[in-house]
Amino acid sequence: MNAPNANHPEMLVSLPPPPVADFPTGPGRRLIALIPAAELDDAELARRICDLAAALESSVLLFGLYRRASDEARLRRQMVTIAAVLRACRISVQVQVEPGPDWVAALRTILRPEDSIACIADQQTGRLRRPLNMILSSGLGRSVHVLSLPGPVAPVYPRKSLLAETIAWGGVISIILGFFWLQVRIEQLPKDWAHSALLYLSIIVEIALIWAWNSFFA
Repeated sequence: MNAPNANHPEMLVSLPPPPVADFPTGPGRRLIALIPAAELDDAELARRICDLAAALESSVLLFGLYRRASDEARLRRQMVTIAAVLRACRISVQVQVEPGPDWVAALRTILRPEDSIACIADQQTGRLRRPLNMILSSGLGRSVHVLSLPGPVAPVYPRKSLLAETIAWGGVISIILGFFWLQVRIEQLPKDWAHSALLYLSIIVEIALIWAWNSFFA
């Protein structure tokens, strides 16, 4: 996994898929899910994105914007956590994070004709705090899927120290790499019921550990 790089905020982070069958997604079709730099119910949001991507038969691009440089690492880590759940749902996923406040301008640089867009309900932007889905619909001239979450979107998360962010990122990277190595070793076992059970158990434990680690630093 690529660690956050302040010099290349537009970097795509491709997470290695679990060693299972091909992802059931349509070729070239993407669901761009917009992730704000804010406190969110990651579990519920991941489930909503997973359901929508499955219905659209598309891969997922988790696309995030941040205004403060201090928010970048936290936003990336939050999106990697959501991506881990999508991997468990066998959805092909990428993560892209960029600086800036303008969702419409940022999307115009990456949007393809076949792409779909999804944003969180109650997410507001601009000086007038207008709903983001209305701004995207008028600015991009296309419909936007709205993902409802329990409760309002919380304000931007508070700043964390550099040491805390470094430790948090180190833990997430270690968990992902460790379980990816474990899943590769499991793939070398005979293909029977124990192989499948161990593989899916490792994915479940991986997600649980990432969630627990992120909750500790929330």
